[in-house]
Amino acid sequence: MVEAGGFDMPAIALRQDYDAAQLRALARSTKDARQVRRLLALAAVYDGASRGEAATVGGMDRQILRDWALRFNAEGLAGLIDRKAPGAKPKLNPEQLAAVFGWWRTARSRPSMEWFAGGWWIWWAGSTTSTACRLTPAAWGGS
Repeated sequence: MVEAGGFDMPAIALRQDYDAAQLRALARSTKDARQVRRLLALAAVYDGASRGEAATVGGMDRQILRDWALRFNAEGLAGLIDRKAPGAKPKLNPEQLAAVFGWWRTARSRPSMEWFAGGWWIWWAGSTTSTACRLTPAAWGGS
């Protein structure tokens, strides 16, 4: 097969325990639109469509189709469901965070605290003066 870009792309190998009809039936029964698009794109691959054609069916490009095919081969249908991203790693460990918030709760006047790039900024706004300090993870022995 020769794709639009002029490159001969090898066919995508898929699991043998499913076929196009099964994936289309699953696509009709699911309510997750993203999973439906992935199922229909993979069904097109089972039918012998080129990577570009199958990717167009699923509303994605060829590389994304390949990535979903790899996840489908490794994990089955569960691999076609979106996963929650893990998020950023906490800057302070639980003990350090407990110490900061314990201090904050017992302070005579309530300071404001916000996380900015590189550390916590804590400031007190008085009637005539303002005081601020920066607590970085390094100050607590972190990295």
